[in-house]
Amino acid sequence: MSATTATVSGPKPDERLRLAPRPRERRFSGARTLRYALLLLFLVFVLTPVYVLVVTSFKGAGDASPDTAWALPSTWTLENWSAAWEALAPAIGRSFLMVVPAAIISSVLGSMNGFVLSRWRFPYANLVFTLILFGMFIPYQAVVIPLAQLLTVTLQVPTGIPSLIILHVVYGIPITTLIFRNYYESVPGELIEAARVDGAGMLRTYASVILPVSLPGFVVVLIWQFTSAWNDFLFAVFFASSQNGPVTLALNNFANGALLQNYGQSMAGALLASAPTLVVYIVLGKYFVGGMMSGSVKG
Repeated sequence: MSATTATVSGPKPDERLRLAPRPRERRFSGARTLRYALLLLFLVFVLTPVYVLVVTSFKGAGDASPDTAWALPSTWTLENWSAAWEALAPAIGRSFLMVVPAAIISSVLGSMNGFVLSRWRFPYANLVFTLILFGMFIPYQAVVIPLAQLLTVTLQVPTGIPSLIILHVVYGIPITTLIFRNYYESVPGELIEAARVDGAGMLRTYASVILPVSLPGFVVVLIWQFTSAWNDFLFAVFFASSQNGPVTLALNNFANGALLQNYGQSMAGALLASAPTLVVYIVLGKYFVGGMMSGSVKG
């Protein structure tokens, strides 16, 4: 009887271990809570300017001022968005005409360069790669005047979108070459050797073996080049005008003309000008991270 009673009373040793809180789990729970709190704090810090932009874009001319930047509109209106769209719509179309071919051409050229420099070794290949990378570190301000003389005077390239396409292609080649070279280093060498055994040359190997596995790399460089060309302002100032330039130049002129009369129009214009890049990152952001990670580990 006493043995049975002793067996029934009290939890078993395994149950006591299972019911007792573990210090390590408590420590991890506290660290996780702190991490989430910091992430929430950073999120609020980043989204605060976005809140001001969105709220002010719906305010009327008399309602938008620095003193009422945090307050909600007393009367919600879409007039600012209508005015901004009417002023910026042509420039947005020209920006698409500029960034799409510039991103595609520079990505293709960077892919070819990256393949040759990573898999088809030739004398002084590393020196050539280093010289290409130098283009990433040359400030735009240092070469903008020689570029203007070369494009507009020597080569007679029309100002506006044609000149900007050439500039963004040339300046995009170093970064696209670097990304693709690192990405192709992770492609198994057996695939290249098998193509060589089958008699494929460099172009056939690139077209039949490399391009089919290059989608993650192209996603990365296309997003990078799209946003870089879309947000450029310095080249637009020197090689275009408000009549034939991209949206960044048109937004600057629009904001300077409307800043004293209506802050809401400036905010609406800024949101319209940044909407394409925001959409690209929202839709393709996970592919961008995945493409960067796919070339970070060799094997």
